[in-house]
Amino acid sequence: MSSVRSVTPASRMPAARSVLAGAGAALLALSLAGCGAGSASTSSSSVTTIGTAEPGSTAAESLSFTDPWVKTAASDMTAAFGVLHNAGSAPITVVSAKTSASQRTELHEVVMDGGQMKMQPKNGGFVIPAGGSLELKPGGYHIMIMDLAKPVVAGQEVTLRLTLSDGSTFDASALAKDTTAGEEHYHSDGAVHTHESSPMSSPMSMAPSASSSATGQ
Repeated sequence: MSSVRSVTPASRMPAARSVLAGAGAALLALSLAGCGAGSASTSSSSVTTIGTAEPGSTAAESLSFTDPWVKTAASDMTAAFGVLHNAGSAPITVVSAKTSASQRTELHEVVMDGGQMKMQPKNGGFVIPAGGSLELKPGGYHIMIMDLAKPVVAGQEVTLRLTLSDGSTFDASALAKDTTAGEEHYHSDGAVHTHESSPMSSPMSMAPSASSSATGQ
């Protein structure tokens, strides 16, 4: 009997220890797995938050300019036109412009003043709505290019640089082309009239301002 008693516990104890060790290892593995799962969840949440912030994005990255062009002119002044598009979720404001054709450029609008069409600097600049567009055209918004350094001839490329309200800039190249029916003629005396009208009929006077928030120097 004593032999039995001495042998039986000796054969079972290692097995018990093995079972306990295995259970402990399993518990440790589960604990580590639980910690690991918590870390993965926290990391995923952090990346998502940073990704949606989009640090470093600028208004210029959402802006595009369709068919930019400049009217040909022998001297004095001309204008640039086209369609500005905003693919972003916030409005974009163009506050000034510069061109390779002149050192003096203004953002202009055409308004009625005493029954007469008048061009003037656009206070506050050009605002392109979120997801929308703004057309620059004769008789409306346009980039006025004054004090031409030399003639602007058909086929010439005129570079434009638009400065936006967030400080970013947008560059474009505008093709110079001759005026067709319905477009404007610019004159050294400041009068502007359409292609169909004579110099004395339906004039639009210009009132450029050297001190305007929409002036590019």
